Amino acid sequence: MKRILVLGGGLVGSAIARNLSRDGDLEVTVADNSSQVCDTLTEKYGLTTTQLDVTHKRALTQLVRKTDLVVGAVPGFVGYQVLKTVIKAETAIVDISFFPEDPLALHDLAVKNNVTAVIDAGLAPGLSNLVIGRYHEEYDPLDSFVCYVGGLPKVRKWPFEYHAVFSPADVLEEYTRPVLMKVGGQLVTRSALTDLELIDLPRIGTLEAFNTNGLRTLLATMRVPDMQEKTLRYPGHADRMRMLREVGFFDREHLDIGGEKVRPIDVTSRLLFNAWQSTEDGRDVAVMRICLSGSLQGRHIKTVVDLYDEYDEQTHTTAMARTTGYTCAAVVRLILDGAYRQPGIRPLEYLGADKAVYRRLLGDLADWGIALNVQQVAES
Repeated sequence: MKRILVLGGGLVGSAIARNLSRDGDLEVTVADNSSQVCDTLTEKYGLTTTQLDVTHKRALTQLVRKTDLVVGAVPGFVGYQVLKTVIKAETAIVDISFFPEDPLALHDLAVKNNVTAVIDAGLAPGLSNLVIGRYHEEYDPLDSFVCYVGGLPKVRKWPFEYHAVFSPADVLEEYTRPVLMKVGGQLVTRSALTDLELIDLPRIGTLEAFNTNGLRTLLATMRVPDMQEKTLRYPGHADRMRMLREVGFFDREHLDIGGEKVRPIDVTSRLLFNAWQSTEDGRDVAVMRICLSGSLQGRHIKTVVDLYDEYDEQTHTTAMARTTGYTCAAVVRLILDGAYRQPGIRPLEYLGADKAVYRRLLGDLADWGIALNVQQVAES
């Protein structure tokens, strides 16, 4: 019996735990700081839970050392330290935490401790990295990569036409972090929410796309001169978010309001999170389009990879939790089966480079109804 510890019982963490708990040979425990979250997961889904503050390194280390593999599904602001603590405890981890720090800085530590640490194992970063890793091997060379991705409510509701389908704090991080991309082989920095464009996608129609900082490890691991990631929302969302940011609603410096020290980001977060509560019972869609181009078998070929997924009515699982969480769960099974074990920090582009691993992961996702549609056309 393999013991799995899922750190974080939110929408995605709970979906991962529920998916893995279907395997009779896995003993799955969810650890969360909230006793209410733990009670809900036990009462609603029959999951084994334990209350834990992951910032308490000693308690976290003691729990980690009792398990065979850890899943990191905590908010980004604590993700890096959690990853480091798990590696120090010499335990394998598959992580989806969207932290701002460079995970590759922990590579030597993971190698030294003989730990396989697969990071950014979600949708994007995650499944998108898996795709570029595969085509980076097939193209000779791969010239460009653009990823458009987003999670959206199926029913649009004014004023934001959005609800938070994963950690809301990480959503605001997307709107404030400087964006790193590759242009003509050079590293370029842009502001988030810029370079707005409209894009038409099957089954959902016209969406807007804007710069966000989602390339992460790809900037260091992939030899591709042009790389960019853009987030998808219903048209109009970016202007609203950019207005709030420019006025100062996302600032982290304290203001003196009537003698009280207040950070604007804290007030904005509280108000926006209330406005971003799931509507229509959380029914959402997850969409992704990846565009790659380069030389393939002597011709210049453009490959377009599309993904579309919807809220699961039977399991009451959001599309974003499915596409993010089930990708993570598939990687967990891969490691537990011994099909992939490579000490160090291992983003999914490394896994995608292995054709057998790539096919297995896509096959596992297809079993859960998550499939990629691939089209290739010759470019003149």
